[in-house]
Amino acid sequence: MTAYLVRRLLLMIPTLFGVLLINFAVVQFAPGGPVEQILAQVRGVGADVAGRISGATGAEATPAPSTPGGVPAYRGAQGLDPKFIEDLRRQFGFDRPWYERFWKMCRDFLRFDLGRSYYRDRTVGQLIREKLPVSISLGLWSTLIIYAISIPLGVAKAVRDGSRFDGWTSVLVVAGNAIPSFLFAIALVIVFAGGRYLQWFPLRGLVSENWEELSWIGKILDYAWHMVLPVTTMTIGGFASLTMLTKNSFLDQIRLQYVMTAYAKGCSTRRVLYGHVFRNAMLIVISGFPAALILTLFTGSVLVEVIFSLDGLGLLGFEAAMKRDYPVMMGTLYVFELLSLLLALLSDVLYTVIDPRIDFERRA
Repeated sequence: MTAYLVRRLLLMIPTLFGVLLINFAVVQFAPGGPVEQILAQVRGVGADVAGRISGATGAEATPAPSTPGGVPAYRGAQGLDPKFIEDLRRQFGFDRPWYERFWKMCRDFLRFDLGRSYYRDRTVGQLIREKLPVSISLGLWSTLIIYAISIPLGVAKAVRDGSRFDGWTSVLVVAGNAIPSFLFAIALVIVFAGGRYLQWFPLRGLVSENWEELSWIGKILDYAWHMVLPVTTMTIGGFASLTMLTKNSFLDQIRLQYVMTAYAKGCSTRRVLYGHVFRNAMLIVISGFPAALILTLFTGSVLVEVIFSLDGLGLLGFEAAMKRDYPVMMGTLYVFELLSLLLALLSDVLYTVIDPRIDFERRA
């Protein structure tokens, strides 16, 4: 197992490098970068502002620099001082070749120096630490609740396969899977958060404004009060697939010969299901927990965070993509990909913990 872990860790290096290279190429060479956005804003506010900016650089507004074919280097740069545009390019680091910028980013990432945001007075590491509590709250609680609901429900559906209970719960599972999370979130806001009917739960934030003044019991209750609607939204949208996976895993195991042998030896149904079938059926379900958690942390809560005004990692990444805040985009991508690779390795370790018969060394 040790040699397998070492190989997997070494394999993460080229994997991370390839992911960073592909995404760097996409975000760096796509139109609408930070320089273009600032130039568009300068031209949008009027010629007087552009003149003041040009005056600050000590030059008159002149046509923008052009490529050898006569095409302006940046859209919307006509009439602006070339020195101002060059200063912008130097400020964002675009005065250097792309490969120099890429290697510098890789060297910084090796030291976990994720850079500084273009538009916020924060480093990327500080931004991630500030937003992480919200994402952990949403991701951890929703994932735990999804597993707590899906596993017992899937087992019950497998035991009662084809019964009326299985049919009605399948309708609920399909309905929960079919309704988009953001529509369910809007419905909860309208009904329970003062949208039109009831005002039982708060509409925004992770805690109340007077949270620091509350007792420790009051802080826990206030935090739980704010988490009810967003966690419910993410749970409804995520338990369907895991429920069906649990059911199908149990059905596959129940039909195997060792189950018949256990019944023939006089074992009770409870003993057979939870003493023999459960470990084998839960192998694929439980081992996927780390990956499900990290996926929920980074990608599963963008719309939920927007609707409930929760400033987490999902909203941070979305805003960075819209504003072309490249350090935030690449920094969060690096953290997400690194955690994904490590948790994928943890999933393999969980396979061997749940079922010691699995030996990756022998298979290799």
